[in-house]
Amino acid sequence: MKNSTQKDWAIKSLGLVTALAGVAHAQDSATPPMTEVVVTGSRVSLGNQSPTPLTSVSTDDLLTTKPGSISDAINELPIFSGSRGQNQNSGNGTTNNSGNLQNLRGLGFARTLVLWDGHRLPATTQDQLVDTDMIPQMLLKRVDIVTGGASAVYGSDAVTGVVNFITDTRFTGVKVQASGGVSTYGDDKTADLGIAGGTDLADGRGHVIASYQYRNDPGVLYRTDRPWGTHQWTAQGAGTVANPYHLVDNTRIATSSYGGLVRTGPLAGMNFTQDGVLSPFVHGSATGNSTYESGGDGAYYNGSIRGSMKSHQAFVRGDYDFTDSVHGYLEASFTDNHTENFGAYNALLNGVTVSASNPFLAQNYQSQLAAAGVTSFNVARVFADAPRINTASHSQQYFVSGGLNGDLANGWKWDVFGTTSQAKLNTRNDNNWNAQKLAASLDAVVNPTTGQIVCRASLTNSAYSNCVPLNIFGPTAASAAALAYITEATTFDVTNTMDEVEGTLSGAPFSTWAGAVDVALTGQWRRQTYAVGSSAVPTAKADCTGITYNCSSSTLLYVDSTLATRSKVAQSVKEAALEADVPLLKGAAFAKDLHLNLAGRFTNYDTSGSARTYKIGVDWDVNDQLKLRASSSRDIRAPNLNDLFAPATTNAGSYTDTLTGTSNTVPVTVVGNPNLKPEVGKTIAAGFVIKPKALPGFSASLDYFNIDVTDAITNIQGTNPSVQAACYASGGTSPYCALQTRPLGFTNTSAANAVTSFTSTVINIGSMRTRGFDLEAAYRTQLAGNPFNLRLLTTYQPHIIYETPGLQTVDMGGVAYGPNGLQASAKIRSTLLASYKVRDYSIDVSERWRSNLSYSGDPTVVVSSPNAPAVAYTNLNLAWNFRYGSQASGQLYFNVQNLFNRQPPAIAFIAGNGAVGTFSGFAQGDDPTGRYLSVGLRVKM
Repeated sequence: MKNSTQKDWAIKSLGLVTALAGVAHAQDSATPPMTEVVVTGSRVSLGNQSPTPLTSVSTDDLLTTKPGSISDAINELPIFSGSRGQNQNSGNGTTNNSGNLQNLRGLGFARTLVLWDGHRLPATTQDQLVDTDMIPQMLLKRVDIVTGGASAVYGSDAVTGVVNFITDTRFTGVKVQASGGVSTYGDDKTADLGIAGGTDLADGRGHVIASYQYRNDPGVLYRTDRPWGTHQWTAQGAGTVANPYHLVDNTRIATSSYGGLVRTGPLAGMNFTQDGVLSPFVHGSATGNSTYESGGDGAYYNGSIRGSMKSHQAFVRGDYDFTDSVHGYLEASFTDNHTENFGAYNALLNGVTVSASNPFLAQNYQSQLAAAGVTSFNVARVFADAPRINTASHSQQYFVSGGLNGDLANGWKWDVFGTTSQAKLNTRNDNNWNAQKLAASLDAVVNPTTGQIVCRASLTNSAYSNCVPLNIFGPTAASAAALAYITEATTFDVTNTMDEVEGTLSGAPFSTWAGAVDVALTGQWRRQTYAVGSSAVPTAKADCTGITYNCSSSTLLYVDSTLATRSKVAQSVKEAALEADVPLLKGAAFAKDLHLNLAGRFTNYDTSGSARTYKIGVDWDVNDQLKLRASSSRDIRAPNLNDLFAPATTNAGSYTDTLTGTSNTVPVTVVGNPNLKPEVGKTIAAGFVIKPKALPGFSASLDYFNIDVTDAITNIQGTNPSVQAACYASGGTSPYCALQTRPLGFTNTSAANAVTSFTSTVINIGSMRTRGFDLEAAYRTQLAGNPFNLRLLTTYQPHIIYETPGLQTVDMGGVAYGPNGLQASAKIRSTLLASYKVRDYSIDVSERWRSNLSYSGDPTVVVSSPNAPAVAYTNLNLAWNFRYGSQASGQLYFNVQNLFNRQPPAIAFIAGNGAVGTFSGFAQGDDPTGRYLSVGLRVKM
């Protein structure tokens, strides 16, 4: 243990020395004054004192090197890891995963609190998270990120910190922007248009602002559209010394093909490489898993790598000074987003039964089957000629809020705020397969009356009078009419609402020898609701009347079911909080200022009980050159309505059954848990800020963080190999065995005992720990008489440790993928920003770098492939800043993201070895799109 500790600290020291050595390459981007910063960090008047580290970045700086969405741009900062955006490893297409979800420290989206002007936003997704693309960005002026626990100030979810989007409420004038872009491969042609304005009213007592923005980003819809995407990387093996996991190139599904692989009878091992014509199935190289090979005639999928998004955003706000001491405002926003991404091809024929006399089968093959006395045989096929499984989501968010604030006697202030909001999400799968129609369509016969090929069921059941027989014998044999008959558009609708009222009273009731003691008392009430409607209920079963093959009483109606219907459920929350800033010393020889910051909050949830949170912080200005700060907090994340009441949803997927060694398509049911309670996070942070007089224009901060979460709301997936192993090791007595069903118990390893279903749910069972350092350094100077700015942001996070009873403790620090819903992150993440301006021209460069990534955080898993190497991406922006007339100004820019077209290093997800071509190939956070060029114009009048 001692050697391990010494090694850890040696690594930390090396990382810190390396980072500090690069301080000369840092940039300060117009750090906002502290009077603005307090809005995010605290509810009391802290002035220049704040014990909690905060990163503040102007939207102009964010969008300079990465034009487009601010949500995408802030994910370039190293304090974020594992955030979700348009670049994604697609899943099975049943949920909306094209939105932007921020993830501080890589500890999960739900542990990062998102605010807009200091206030909560309604959940926008089916899993009760906030898609930050709902926030209109034309009038945003900066983003403040609190990198520490803040539940005592803002309530639940602020376990890892807060992301606060700040509006320029006093904007005056008109600004217009227009831009377009295209990848170096000629796709993903984007358009972005926006206009915003603001003006004073009533002799300056009133002010109104408004904006509208349209964005269209078509995305990249096929992995094979990129050089790296033609490889179909997966990790195969068993994770043992004898058969370690290893990276496999050109992975193919060895048990299926695009034309149809015959798996039983005298024709077994033959493949329809041409329509109607059989030839021997060509096998690829062995991979350590009999289901998957490298190369050969096997099939693979071709998911999207960047989902499409089209959005409209509108925002309006009015402010008015009713008296010299009473101010009011009213604001409203509307966002309409359309997103879409694609998962697998429809790979539904994983060994269907076909009649030996099927009329689509050539007569010579029918004769061979008849001679062998075979009446039916088994075929597996992936339909590359059919539309892919897709997720087309349409979300609309309405947000209306208003408030009054004013001054009282003796410097006291009051603030009352209220909001009502609603987010509607409609998610559609245009290409869902109706299993009942599929079974009927597969069983083709000749109508004895007409001589036409028809569905057998149509001869005895009028319900199938419009059935179109499906020819599966060849890569393009299926008719468009047959595919249209068996596919349907299925949808689910999610409605989230939030109503909130909040009041704050702040002032200085008394003073100490060092100054006034500022306090803030806050009371809040909010009510959230959640409801789901579905057109493809997971429990719906097929009607097999008149159908001979591939249909039984247990057959689900839809192969890819959506969410189950959930009647409206609600959660009411009452909160009371008190915060105080206590000055302890002022003007002392060793303390220019010394402040103590205290906060406490009591919260009551009608769904999961009460919780208490607190924060203690110290901010010590030793002198003008050195600041020390430290804080300790207790924070919570209460279970949201989806955690508690998620309806049982069943979808089919291809998973490896580690007991029998088989890999099959089986139903997986995801369901909520109404017995959850809030999880608890404890954070310790300490750091310093230096501004040496010997180096004017330079400043740096270094902060240590240590976060420990207990009673963590943990997603336990029955499909996870570690969960399976814990069940089998217990001989069937582990509670994890309840997450799977099989016919012959938990010791029989024969193929006849293959798993028939899995379950995933959430429970308060886990804990997680992480620690590390944040370094921020900035330098502003003149180079050849022109402004030259540098800013370096680096996060060193060596460990993200997850502990779950009965399972192996894993450390996801430095790992690419997190199984079982866990998050993973590179150990070192760094972003360097440089800006140089010569007269009216400017050049900005950003360099984003991460350290290498391993395949697994489980020490018992053996992997023979080397880690994915470290990688850096460079963005370049060239701009001409111009003026015309007396007040108007503008900027014309040319931007290149991923300047050197760096392809993402190949790596694969061990638990996703069956998702060939829809998952793996690149680590989340890497750039799969490649070089991207944009040109744009910004004008302000």
